[in-house]
Amino acid sequence: MFLREINVPVSSVRGVGPATVKPLATLEIHTVGDLLAHWPRDWEDRTEFHSLSQFDTRSKIHVKATVVAHDWFGFGRMRTLKIIIRDEAGTVAELVCFNRPFLEKQFPPDARVVVYGSFRYAYGSLQSSAFELEQDGTSPARVLPVYALAAGISQTQMRKIIANALREYGRGIESELPEPVRTRYQLPDKQLIVQWAHQPANLSQTVQARHALIFEELFLFEYAIGQRSLERRGRLPRLDTDTETSRADTAQPGPNSASVCQNSDSVPAALFPLQSRLIERLSFSLTPDQKTVLSELNNDLQSNTGMARLLQGDVGSGKTLLAFLAALAVREQGGQTAILAPTELLARQHADTAARLLEPAGIRIAFLTGNLKASGRTKLLEELAAGGIDVVIGTHALFSKNVRYHNLRLVVIDEQQRFGVLQRAAILDKGRESDPDDRPPNLLMMSATPIPRTLALSVFGDLDVSVIKTMPPGRKPVITHLAAKKNEERVYDFIRRELAAGYQAYFVYPLIDPSDSVELASATDMFTHLRERVFPDTPCALIHSRIPEDEQRETMHAFRSGKIRILVATSVVEVGVDVPNATCMVIEHAERFGLSALHQLRGRVGRGSTQSYCFLVFSDKLTESGKARLRVMHETTDGFLIAEEDLRLRGPGDIAGIQQSGYLAFTLADPIRDYEILLEARTAAFDLLEAGSKR
Repeated sequence: MFLREINVPVSSVRGVGPATVKPLATLEIHTVGDLLAHWPRDWEDRTEFHSLSQFDTRSKIHVKATVVAHDWFGFGRMRTLKIIIRDEAGTVAELVCFNRPFLEKQFPPDARVVVYGSFRYAYGSLQSSAFELEQDGTSPARVLPVYALAAGISQTQMRKIIANALREYGRGIESELPEPVRTRYQLPDKQLIVQWAHQPANLSQTVQARHALIFEELFLFEYAIGQRSLERRGRLPRLDTDTETSRADTAQPGPNSASVCQNSDSVPAALFPLQSRLIERLSFSLTPDQKTVLSELNNDLQSNTGMARLLQGDVGSGKTLLAFLAALAVREQGGQTAILAPTELLARQHADTAARLLEPAGIRIAFLTGNLKASGRTKLLEELAAGGIDVVIGTHALFSKNVRYHNLRLVVIDEQQRFGVLQRAAILDKGRESDPDDRPPNLLMMSATPIPRTLALSVFGDLDVSVIKTMPPGRKPVITHLAAKKNEERVYDFIRRELAAGYQAYFVYPLIDPSDSVELASATDMFTHLRERVFPDTPCALIHSRIPEDEQRETMHAFRSGKIRILVATSVVEVGVDVPNATCMVIEHAERFGLSALHQLRGRVGRGSTQSYCFLVFSDKLTESGKARLRVMHETTDGFLIAEEDLRLRGPGDIAGIQQSGYLAFTLADPIRDYEILLEARTAAFDLLEAGSKR
């Protein structure tokens, strides 16, 4: 029987009464299976003993001692017991017994005791108020599990309850890993794993149990990913696990540096005629990385299994052009393309670029957002459903209830981390509805926030992954400066020189309006300050999310045309703004932004051949961790290194857009920490699926 199949109510376990059922339910423990799968979060090694003098060498120490005396301090209800102890080396310490006056009778002077706890110097003596105290000889030396608890249940209770459950129901538990996998990776059987986790004889058993449980969890996860890929595309995702996409590549990029995928289909695919015509009209040549990825996209689009691919590349690396080229291929195959962007600003920019690049080739383009007026919207939706539109670009409106497609064969999701799993599924469902055979459309997800390797293997583990590392020729890395708030005038002086040279600048702030709860500069206040006091002779404009879309559009058009020289904004300009003449980005209270957001904002400059600059202005109250984060931005422009650090600090939810999905709701496994185990588990799962698919 599998552990999850032990559906006996937890109240059946000896020691679990009505008062205990409620706190266990708070921990999502309802059955005996749940109870036995409530794995320890840590273990305490009480097989070794220490001296009190070792208190500063470890978080907790295990000491044999003698009670020397009792003492009391405070008055009335605040009167508190202190037990004075001396260890065998003669070191004296005080046990401060808050709310435990009963310990006076249990441990009188001269009693031999065993203490486990954390100690520190306070009020001139070595003290502990967080300790466990036992009579010497009453309990054997052992390794004790430490569990997550809820109010109303103690560690001692939890240990006893789980020990009772093990005695009553712990036999015959089967492993969920296939026997060949368990044998190949030398993993203990599940019954032994459960025993070692909850009642280990030594720390070595806890290490083995934890490793086996993490491997099992990641194996089952990767097996499900592989199954989903087989069902959807008839093959497993192709990912070369020897390629480190999350590390800075110091070598000169070769012709295949773009792709993480090394597969039998990677012979360069021929270009579609419409693609060739567009490439011939471009004023620049595709980079080696772009050529490699384009070949992969064409291979996908001509295969029987279709495309499910994540394309990641730094800001300005040319991902959007590749999406347009893929749309041309789909048009020649008689299909439609939907390009989904997170903001109207970015969607409109894509639509303008598409009109310039694709309409000369006869491609019919439409722009659809929720703000489109009813009369124009009705006509557009009719054309879309009838097949009169080849490429539609927009925001969430693309998967609204009343939107119908004629033959949606490619979905491109830009800045994919800004969309949740359900939103991605909604646009794919539109493609299935338009296909007579209920086939899902080809899927191309794009991200300018580089996805660290661990997320590529887990969150996006059912996708093929391509990476663009080389930037278009002529681009110069943005020079980043850190500036304290008190040195802001020097930043302003630098901006004045850039403005005098004919260039433009952004000023970005964390808030729209002033706040009573935090002392942060706001975009509205600073817009007035910059326009009236700092740069009175320079055209300035303000943009943020509460400004009407039409006004935002007019402001951005004026900034692109150079009529506006300074744009004051919130992070609304993080994506969708491409003004090559803007060479300066000033981000005030930079410590309030995530690393990926800072990297994206910095990417708004440096989009031309002119040297550009980013100033990260920080407050006087910057913490050490804040300094470390900003130092990362100062030291590198490599988006992959920045993404790794951002992942370490924030976790995967924000970066991957999977907060609401429970997608990474692992019990013990952590794909970042357990990366090596993740690789092993993925290999084991995919090998098993590959063998099964060949039978």
